[in-house]
Amino acid sequence: MLTSLISSRLWENVDAEWIECLRRESVQNLLLIPSGAVQDQWPTSLKEFILKIRSMVFCQEQADINMALPGLQTISLNTVLAQGMNVKKKHEVEILSAVTNTVANSIRADAILDVGAGQGYLAQVLAFQYQHPVIAIDACSHHGRVTDARAERIKKYYTSQMIKSESGMRSLNVPKTITCRVLSIDTLKTLVETSLIGDDVEQSMLKVENQEDQGKLHWLSDANKKPSIVLAGLHACGDLSVTMLKTFVECKDVKAVVSLGCCYNLLSEEMIKDGESQFGFPMSHAVRSIGLSLGKSARDLACQSAERWRSLDMHAGIHNFELHAFRAAFQMVLSKYYPEIVMSTPSIGRKGKALRRRHQRRSAESQLHLKGSTCHMRHNFPSVVPSESETDGILGSMSEIQTLPGEIPSNERAGCEVIKSDDKLSHFENFCQSGLSHLGIKHSQDINLQGIWKEAEPFADLVGPYWSLRAALGPLLETLIILDRLLFLQEQGSALEACLLPIFDPKISPRNVAIIAKKIDKDLRSSCC
Repeated sequence: MLTSLISSRLWENVDAEWIECLRRESVQNLLLIPSGAVQDQWPTSLKEFILKIRSMVFCQEQADINMALPGLQTISLNTVLAQGMNVKKKHEVEILSAVTNTVANSIRADAILDVGAGQGYLAQVLAFQYQHPVIAIDACSHHGRVTDARAERIKKYYTSQMIKSESGMRSLNVPKTITCRVLSIDTLKTLVETSLIGDDVEQSMLKVENQEDQGKLHWLSDANKKPSIVLAGLHACGDLSVTMLKTFVECKDVKAVVSLGCCYNLLSEEMIKDGESQFGFPMSHAVRSIGLSLGKSARDLACQSAERWRSLDMHAGIHNFELHAFRAAFQMVLSKYYPEIVMSTPSIGRKGKALRRRHQRRSAESQLHLKGSTCHMRHNFPSVVPSESETDGILGSMSEIQTLPGEIPSNERAGCEVIKSDDKLSHFENFCQSGLSHLGIKHSQDINLQGIWKEAEPFADLVGPYWSLRAALGPLLETLIILDRLLFLQEQGSALEACLLPIFDPKISPRNVAIIAKKIDKDLRSSCC
């Protein structure tokens, strides 16, 4: 059951001296806490706490992947392959495709399975640019159709280029698509068996809409061929990354895996059965042996990114803290008027992309009026409330601070005057109405939102300090999760080698640590990382 930060006064669990100190601190300095930045005037115990946490975090500074993976060549994507990608996706696909290509070549892979392929960006680059046979697996049939349509356009482009160059026609590898929800190792093993299907097999025969249909795939595989397969996953969500690693270990045909995890909040974490974990965490015997568990709150926190906190400007930081205050007060509404909903641990979603777009426009407009304005702050902690249109549908879970662009000079503080209490109430009411609508609850006039906000508002300025301290634990929790996965692979013995490698720029893609593992072949021995 979710607990409201405000009604439960969770900040009282923190050293009062710490909270009082941070309550007076600037927003910029609060946003730097998850990165391990401390200020000289802070209590010694607070500084030691933050620095100790940071010292145990796995370094996510982008590695020199050319040195880590000899022979790697990163090729810039042409405009056709990059079509539809934003800056983040292009950065990720450009690098991960090069890494996967190097790994695939080192084991002489027959095919690559892109697990959780989405719209097939990675699969298409691996197929068209690096000429690997690729199968794109995703649970969403719409994604499969988009992948096929996009691949067909790319194929036409490359065909026309070959005709124009008069260099002769060559066969093009076009990604095959499989629609299947991978819920188990057995499912993924079965999909591996399809990886060397001939080109004459109709794509429609590969559509697997549910678990019951997976048996239909067996007859499609080439019984006379023992494939050498690479599993690749760009931010495969939750347990899917775990399933990839377990399939790599258990399936003899899978010779390598390149996996970047994501959405740790979606990891399953339950009881241990017969000494083996049937769930997403923990994976390793080492972590299971000490009986360590995370729980929902810790898994949520593992999604926090110090880089994204640090990249927030003043305006965006305040905006997010206030949204969290609204969310905490909204939890008080649910607890008082809809306790049965609270018991089910409701999720009211994050409309993060839409919020970022709206906030970017608003931030650009507001900067025209920043200079010369004065900001009056309460305890040096100002508040900026989103407009009514912005509150519609932005009821984020309290698990992630969004990146909201728009730089505001640090010496201009919030760049706006404090919004009146009545206006805050109005925004809070809009927030609650949107949240109730998301939960399928019709707003009742009997709900005293004014009373709830009157109770919550005096503590709203504690959200920033409290959440900054909590967020400092996020990178450490992520470190625990990825080290557990590495330990799981290392526990398999000398038959394989594995490493963790931060391959992306964390400012662009915070979930940047790839797990790269290969089964050791005496004839193809090479360093994994």
